[in-house]
Amino acid sequence: MLVAAAIVMMSATLALSQTFSTRAKHAFLYDVDTGTALFTKDADAPMPPASMAKLMTVAVVFDMLKKGELTLDDEFLISENAWRRGGASSGGSTMFAKLDSSVRLEDLLRGIIVQSGNDACIAVAEGISGSEWSFADRMNELAKEIGMTGSQFQNSTGLPDPAQYVTARDLATLAEYLIREHPDYYNMFGEPEFTWNKIKQYNRNPLLSLGIGADGLKTGFTKESGYGLTGSVLRSGQRLILVVNGLKTRKQRAEESQKILTWGFRAFRSITLFEDGETVGEARVFGGDKRKVALRAEGALKLLVPQADRHKLRARITFEGPVPAPVSEGDQIGALKVWTGDKLVQETPLYAAEDIGSGTLSQRALDGLQELLLGWI
Repeated sequence: MLVAAAIVMMSATLALSQTFSTRAKHAFLYDVDTGTALFTKDADAPMPPASMAKLMTVAVVFDMLKKGELTLDDEFLISENAWRRGGASSGGSTMFAKLDSSVRLEDLLRGIIVQSGNDACIAVAEGISGSEWSFADRMNELAKEIGMTGSQFQNSTGLPDPAQYVTARDLATLAEYLIREHPDYYNMFGEPEFTWNKIKQYNRNPLLSLGIGADGLKTGFTKESGYGLTGSVLRSGQRLILVVNGLKTRKQRAEESQKILTWGFRAFRSITLFEDGETVGEARVFGGDKRKVALRAEGALKLLVPQADRHKLRARITFEGPVPAPVSEGDQIGALKVWTGDKLVQETPLYAAEDIGSGTLSQRALDGLQELLLGWI
């Protein structure tokens, strides 16, 4: 049973898609610090990822580097398959790696991140898993692990496949994962250019040259997807992640991305709902030496609200309960969910702020009787 432990009505509001529009078919703007979705447009609808799928390829490699399963000096063979399907003759984005050459992983990563090289992606996939199909299994496993619930990968490049799709919200989740878990390698996304085989190519991310604090991540384009971008901007300690897709031209992609980000930084202000360590609410406990357990967030609980309020926010603590004793401090019990209208804009995990031991036999019996009576009612 989903139990509402507390309901809080606030006069603050979020001005989402009702008061802001974009030419992008799909869009998602997310504030990392507060976990607030500032803007959504078909953010949970499946869409072709194009080269933004390469973010998951990179995430798999970064994870293996972090675990010591790979090193940046490891070399990978550019097979005939990688060369034909991802090289210059393929007509797609390429690193221009030579057939049968061995390339260091560090160079391949820059070939993927900066140059969007399909040949580099295929070489990495084959070198790690033997084939793109097998490597895609790794991509899907990681996607599930980090909470990407609406995406399915079939290859390492993002080349069209009817069974391959992502959502804008999932790409933002992936971008946040790369930023949070791999700071040692994330800086590659902000590099403006990379030269391989005497061919210099420039980073396709249009945000990097605007001087707005952009430091990543990846563009994409196919006829099926249109022009897309997963981007991140850090300004004055605030990080916004943006995903757009389905735009008609490169120019539209650049203009819409800058417009949405500018609005995101200017139109909202941060408020602190609860300070670090402050009790957010309580949850009912079954069979414990206390009837309720105090709940708190991990750190201060913040929310972004618009400068001009128009819609009321609704916040609710939710958990499956009553919570069975014993309970240890730090156990995740539920979440604080915040809506504007019918849109869920923020969900923050809540944890037990104290230990709750098992109750006496009479306490447990009383709780059992109470639950039985509530069930009849």
